[in-house]
Parts: sequence; structure tokens; C-alpha cells
Amino acid sequence: MTRTPRPSRLARTAVTSSAVSLLLLTTACGGGGSDKAGGEGDGKPVTITYWSATTGAKETVDAFNKTHHDVKVKFSLVPSGPDGVTKLTNAVKAGNAPDVTTMDYSELPEFAGQGNLQDLSGAAGAFVKAKFPDNMQSLVNLGGKTWAVPFDVTPLELFYRKDLFKKFGVAVPTTWAEYRKAAEKIHKADPSVRITNFGGGDPALLAGLAWQAGAHWYSISGDAWKVDIDDAASRKVAAYWDGLLKDDLASKTPLWSKDETSERANGKVATVIGAAWSASGFPTNYPALKGKWGIAPLPTWDGRAATGMYGGTSYVVPKGSAHRDADVEFIKWVTTDPAAMRARLSSQKLPSSALPANRQMQAVAEKAYDGSYFPGQDVYKLAENAAATIVPGWTWGPVHQQVNSAQNATGADHTKSLTVGQATAEKSIEARGMNLAK
Repeated sequence: MTRTPRPSRLARTAVTSSAVSLLLLTTACGGGGSDKAGGEGDGKPVTITYWSATTGAKETVDAFNKTHHDVKVKFSLVPSGPDGVTKLTNAVKAGNAPDVTTMDYSELPEFAGQGNLQDLSGAAGAFVKAKFPDNMQSLVNLGGKTWAVPFDVTPLELFYRKDLFKKFGVAVPTTWAEYRKAAEKIHKADPSVRITNFGGGDPALLAGLAWQAGAHWYSISGDAWKVDIDDAASRKVAAYWDGLLKDDLASKTPLWSKDETSERANGKVATVIGAAWSASGFPTNYPALKGKWGIAPLPTWDGRAATGMYGGTSYVVPKGSAHRDADVEFIKWVTTDPAAMRARLSSQKLPSSALPANRQMQAVAEKAYDGSYFPGQDVYKLAENAAATIVPGWTWGPVHQQVNSAQNATGADHTKSLTVGQATAEKSIEARGMNLAK
């Protein structure tokens, strides 16, 4: 892959410190614990447990264990999404949580506020400050403390079938108005083809699109949380997608389902809205379509470059670990050492296309990643450019896991998803004893 210059910045994408400070003070939880690791004391390596659902995690652990003698890592693959959150929550409650795990940025405020994470300020605070851009630091530095170490940044992008666009005489859309026109033209020419799948199953995608549109689902007003999930910007996004579904221009097939994969593999949808990490799934899920998929910036509402984030991974130490120094040694290596990135990308079945938050790791990933599935395009350069357009000011709230679950139950009705999410957030905030701005 051709090496390319880095974008001058990554847009600010973070949870505000004041917001989470209020959360932590209100819940009176700090996830305390000593910065000392509890060594084995007999000269044997410290063995830590590591849970993750991320691509290449096992290969990374294998490489670490081959080159490190004082710390050994025992890896377990766990479910992604809500199932993974539930598994970790239950493990923390039962006192058998892993020493290290990966966590979505959207989960950090809630887990930290409930006292389920260890404060890494002493062990990793200076490291995070030195190794990661300011905007990524603010995703993990909450309430004046460091609760996690960033791994990747996840801008939304548009993946499109180049052959179908050419067949139907459609240009790559740069605005959402153009995207709908493309959907209409394609479906009129072939009623079996729709613009994309958008049948629910992952509320994080709706959140990312609302983020792009300028929504702010959570904020702080004085000493209270303000919830605006059902705001005007989000309603505009939801109405747009509900309109595409109503007019049969988008498929109602749920995201992350077998039918979704089948529709994409068989040419029944012309685009996929994904993140930087999504590129890695195409060679495995649609191997016969190599060279037929392209990547473009996400369409926008006004034609000016902008995007939101979709997912994103950090590394945390859950409450209960007795080996914090060993935990942090592994976390530092896996987030910034070039050998860790090369190991992650060594998985031939599904090489990762995640865009690392650490600039040095970006360079390694870009050089090592096999982007031949997307000929003529620099996958990493495109992702880096997209990351530079992430709309600043997004804040994740203190009860978003409950909101995510409630929204997921609404299926393909995105307008209802907003209403349900708003009500769930307000009810859950008050149930936790936090102040809610009216």
C-alpha cells in the first residue's frame, strides 16, 4: 500500500470531562485500587486474563507471549455488542472479571460511573497524554481521571458497488439528497436492488448518523444531565431513513444478520454504511466481489465534509484485577508497539482495517494492511481523511447501555427509536439518583 501523509488533525470526538465528573461525583464511585500490581512473588511470570471480541486479538496475544517473559496473557474470545456488555457486567458483579478487556467508548462513562473500572491515572495517565492526540485523550480521561487507553478512531464512510453504480448510471453521492436520488434510480431500474440495509439491529449506526447531523444526545446543564436523543437533528435523520424504508428504497433486513450478508453478497444492495474497521469484513464476507466495492466519504446534509463515529475500542482494567502493572504493560504494548499491529494484521482470515488512534500505529497499519480488495484506493488514507471531518462535541451519557438496548427493540422504526431512547434515558438517569435537566 502506498504511504500517504497524515491528516493535520483528528476532530474532537469526546465525552466532556465536566459531564463525566458530574456522573462520578453523583454516583460516588471511583473504581479504586492500588497502582501496584500483585506479583506472583515466586519468580514466575504474572498471568493475566484478557477478554476481547476484536479482530486479530488472539494473534496479538500470541506475539506478546512470545516476546515477554515477566507477563503472560491468557486470551478469551467474547461476544461483541450487548451480549459482551452483559457478560462483562455479570463477571464484575460475580468477582471474576478479566484483568484486561476491550470496551466501546460509549460504554466508558457508565462503567466508570458505576465503579466497575479501575482508575489508570497513575499507571497510564502520562502514557495516554504522551502517545495519543488530545481529542482521543478526552474520550478516556473522564472526570479528571484516566479510565482507559484508546485503540482506534472510527469515522463513518460509504462503501459502494462500483459495478452497480456504473450499470445503473449513478454517480457516487456526496449529499443525502443525492443518495436518495441514487436509491430511486437504482430501484426503478431493478426492483430487486435497494440502496442499503437499514432494518435496525444496531442503534450505534443511527447514533453515528445523528452525530454527523449535529445532534448532541447528552450534555450537562448546571448540575444535571440533559437528554436530547429526540432532538431536531436526530429526527431529521430518522425521518430520512424511515422514508427510504417506507418507499422500499432501503432493505428492512436487520444489520448483522445472515440475510444482510446474503443481500450484500448477491448484489441486492448497492451500498453499505460502515466505519473504518468495516473494510476488513468485505474480503471474507464477499470474496467474489473483490474489486467491485469502492470507498467514499459519507454523504452529508449540506455538501460540506462531515461524519460521525461508529463504535471504537479502548482498553480497560475492570474492577477486581490484582495485577495492574502487568495489565498496563500489556495495554501499552498492544496500543502502541508496531509489533502488536503487525501481529493483529497477520490474521489471514479477516485482517483488521481499524484506524489506530496512535499516529505511529497508523503508519504501521497502513503499510501492513493488504488493501488489494479495493484496487486503486488507499484504505487508510481514506479513513484518516474521514477521521479529520468527525463533528466535534459529541458526548456519551451515563446510561447509554440501557438506551441502546431499548432502541434495539424498536427494530426498523427509527423515529420510534428516538422517542424510546429519550424516555429510557430520562427514566434511567432519575432511577440512578442523578439530576435530570427539564
